[in-house]
Amino acid sequence: MTLRAQGLLGSITPRTGSRAVGVLLRRLGAVQLDTISVLARSHELVAYARLGPVGRAAVEDAYWGGGAIEYWSHAACVLPIECWPFYAFRRRRFAERGMRWHDRPPESVFDEVRARLLDGPVTATELGGARRGGPWWDWSATKIAVEFLLDTGEVVCSRRVGWRRVYDLPERALPRPIREADTLDDIACHRELVHRAGAALGIGTVADLADYPRLKREEVLAVVADSGLVPVLVGERRAAAWADPAALAALGTRGRHRTTLLSPFDSLIWDRARTRRVFGFNHALEAYKPAGRREHGYFAMPLLAQGQLCGRVDPKRIGDTLVAQSVSLDSRAAVQPMAQALREAASWVGCTGTRVEQVTPVGLAAPLGAALGAD
Repeated sequence: MTLRAQGLLGSITPRTGSRAVGVLLRRLGAVQLDTISVLARSHELVAYARLGPVGRAAVEDAYWGGGAIEYWSHAACVLPIECWPFYAFRRRRFAERGMRWHDRPPESVFDEVRARLLDGPVTATELGGARRGGPWWDWSATKIAVEFLLDTGEVVCSRRVGWRRVYDLPERALPRPIREADTLDDIACHRELVHRAGAALGIGTVADLADYPRLKREEVLAVVADSGLVPVLVGERRAAAWADPAALAALGTRGRHRTTLLSPFDSLIWDRARTRRVFGFNHALEAYKPAGRREHGYFAMPLLAQGQLCGRVDPKRIGDTLVAQSVSLDSRAAVQPMAQALREAASWVGCTGTRVEQVTPVGLAAPLGAALGAD
């Protein structure tokens, strides 16, 4: 149910290109953004994992071509533009809380940002408020002001250019019906987000439903019975969960499994506890650990094959070669799927060859090399 809901089992859409990516975005409800780029940025990898080698330009066009916005959901995420009203509760909460970790700039700085935005969308650089050369949180007063206005909804981000947020006014970036719907109370927002989380997951516990859009457990409990999800019991332990009626109706439907590499920020696995429970697979992003403490590598990507997470690889591009710096495989049965996933990923990012440096267990190094060398 989870794989089908997440677009990794069966066909998502007969469409291709940016239209297919747009359908996928609405199916997932949120695609997490992150600055790390190894094979590609994470939001590109999410589309690739489900749609195959869709053009990277098509991915960017789908996300930033007018049908999406960026806002705080599970983290900083691309969201379907129609989801803007459902985060009104969060914007109100940001406004009540005040600044994040910065001191509030003078009101004249906010007025200056508002005045600049009247002339059209701008980046932080164009505002003259780009980050200074210190730590990443060392923002200028202008950057602090525009980010607070983004948090509270006075400003929106409807696209990125060169990985820079483009700030705009809601009255320019959002259709009128969406702006006018931005009056939902907290309960209505929570109910809609729980419903959409259930549809994106197929089935989930209260904790799962809370984690997807970062709600509190008590917020989920207050609305889940009225969210359109169905209470179910799962497995021999009869664990309580909630299921999407469409996912229940699709049980038993045949479909083709994707064999692919997943970004560590992919919504299938971004909840570590759920990933352990559903797949028996323990995975964590190690990019922020010192190199000597990493077990699987800087940006280890799990391998999905036949509905199981059965290995991982830490990839790197060197020239026109995709280098698998570290590969771990759960069994010999994962050798062919890993080879297939590496070849497809290499082709997608324009590499003409692959090279494997380290394999665990070592006895699978030769079979993997042979599989990669075979057409």
